Amino acid sequence: MIGKDIGKAAEWLRKGQLVAIPTETVYGLGANALDSEAVLSIFETKNRPTFDPLIVHADSLDSLGKYVLDLPWQARKLAEAFWPGPLTLVVPKGPQIPDLVTAGLPTVAVRVPNHPLTLALLSSLDFPIAAPSANPFGYISPTTANHVAAQLGDAIPYILDGGDCQVGIESTIVSFEGSIPTVLRLGGLSLESIEAVIGKVATTLHSSSNPQAPGMLKSHYAPRKPLYLASREEVLEQAALPGRGGLFFTDSPEVHDLSHSLVLSPGGDLREAAQHLFGYLRQLDTLPIETIWAEKLPDQDLGRAINDRLLRASVR
Repeated sequence: MIGKDIGKAAEWLRKGQLVAIPTETVYGLGANALDSEAVLSIFETKNRPTFDPLIVHADSLDSLGKYVLDLPWQARKLAEAFWPGPLTLVVPKGPQIPDLVTAGLPTVAVRVPNHPLTLALLSSLDFPIAAPSANPFGYISPTTANHVAAQLGDAIPYILDGGDCQVGIESTIVSFEGSIPTVLRLGGLSLESIEAVIGKVATTLHSSSNPQAPGMLKSHYAPRKPLYLASREEVLEQAALPGRGGLFFTDSPEVHDLSHSLVLSPGGDLREAAQHLFGYLRQLDTLPIETIWAEKLPDQDLGRAINDRLLRASVR
């Protein structure tokens, strides 16, 4: 069932059931983060491997403070600067958080999402919500309630409808385990924004097994049809051939001539491109084409995160 009833969503979560929740990034598949049985149903419903940890969501930094052992000063500065927002912090976990949530790791990924419905839901609960993206494992992340319903609707008693996600790609994940803060996943908060607050950070973006944080697996976010990441020139050439579709960053007369192509941002706005990315990949996946060819974006700001998603979704 799709609706906007926060009370109904809270009731299902208190019963140990799953609820799809809207955030500014993507829709999440949420459960009581302190209930191992409820968390297990997330993995079962998504067909997600239990070695891939989950993000724990709460309505404030103070609320999350009860579930972590330590918050390094850089983590606190980032939280104060960007929460609520598309930022996840990986910090030492408290004993209340089940090992299933963290894949047995001594750290937990935490964030405060920037969506009024979900913040109101979280503030009405006496537990945080563990929530990965609300889609079958490895497929394109959902950015509308209807995306969730189309893929997991029969398995979820309630989908909280918060409209279209405004960021459109997952949160940026920063870990504080080493001597220097490390970005484990590029996302809706740019490296430039992070470094403006805490200085230089390291990056470790891929893990073929036993990831340190959600979204680190090399193959992820993929449509059913094979996707190829290439230069604009090559995408224009390939998308003109029968059975092939194109995903372009910006508009041009040449793109208008192509029958199965979509433009992420006609004017070249990276934020608009991020917001459209997953929805447009879904559209292309439904078209009568055999392969999808995607243009690589400028490797700066949110372009880095968009390229990261396209690379992981692409054929290797």
